[in-house]
Amino acid sequence: MHFYMGHGCMKNKNLLTVILLLITGAGHSLAEVPLEAGRVDYRIEIPAGHHDPATFIPVTEIRGAKPGPTLFISTGVHGYEFAPILAAEKLADEIDPDRLSGTVLLTRPSHVSAFESRSPYVNPHDKKNLNRSFPGSESGTQTERIAHAIATQLIANADFVVDVHSGDGAEWLHPFVGVYGGALASDYPLALRFARAFGIPSLVRYQMRTQAQIDKGRSLNRQGVDAGKPTILVEIGQNGERDPAHVAAIVSGLKAGMRTLDMLPASKIRRVTSHRYYEGTNSVPVGHSGLWHPKETVGRDVTKDDVLGVIRDYSGAIVETVTAPASGFALYGLAGPPVRSGESVMTIALPVESLD
Repeated sequence: MHFYMGHGCMKNKNLLTVILLLITGAGHSLAEVPLEAGRVDYRIEIPAGHHDPATFIPVTEIRGAKPGPTLFISTGVHGYEFAPILAAEKLADEIDPDRLSGTVLLTRPSHVSAFESRSPYVNPHDKKNLNRSFPGSESGTQTERIAHAIATQLIANADFVVDVHSGDGAEWLHPFVGVYGGALASDYPLALRFARAFGIPSLVRYQMRTQAQIDKGRSLNRQGVDAGKPTILVEIGQNGERDPAHVAAIVSGLKAGMRTLDMLPASKIRRVTSHRYYEGTNSVPVGHSGLWHPKETVGRDVTKDDVLGVIRDYSGAIVETVTAPASGFALYGLAGPPVRSGESVMTIALPVESLD
């Protein structure tokens, strides 16, 4: 277990309390230990299961000098999405508890097993996608145990949830922020303000109208919605890159969003972004496995029936020409060449005039 006393703000008696809890085995997680203004780095231990090993979730908790909301920022749900993980490292070092109102909970990364094995999408032990496994289970496989811990110890204790992703190992991606709205979403106007402040032009609203929408392959984002927390999704970066510009954009965007929650002092720099708005997305599933050859791998406007690319079988023959099912903006997709039948090779965002 590693502790870090940020900016000298944590009192020795609080550190001693944490150590005593560890030594005596008192029935508290470190996240429940009361802190004065300061930072503590700790691990949520995930015990071994029947068929897979123990793991942990590294968490940084930064408690501000003034009262305010608790913001949970998740990074590294997918272990090969490096830009958000590096941004979490940078953000944790840049937040000054003396200037912070409220508390920041930051996972860095959320999915250590996938990160250490450099595994895109899935856990190397049980082959499950953490971002389809919420709310998880305390007695399930390793992925499900991780999801359960995040849901019960982090999301449940937050007032606002931000889940930061990027394009995985074979995904191209145009940066965007997703906002969760609809009848089942909590405080959509607040989530939209945070999203607009982030500094990314493309904003997508996901309408949560039914419980079935939340429950089907439940992601961390939808877990936030189900828990009654205003929730946004941030996507910056692609192909497992670690571009410093993407890292910086995530850090500055999170800080700008925190100002909308009155967690950080107002900035003298006025961020002006001209937004493009989208209402939901259409996927583009394919009917063949083989080698995917996309026509382009950049964000762009597409028109219904535009050719998006072709799939060749393992002898080189074209077995499928893939076309756009709807007009909109090509937001992200598979860079190829591997593709499996039933996978979506692209996600198309559907434009609207406003999200208000």
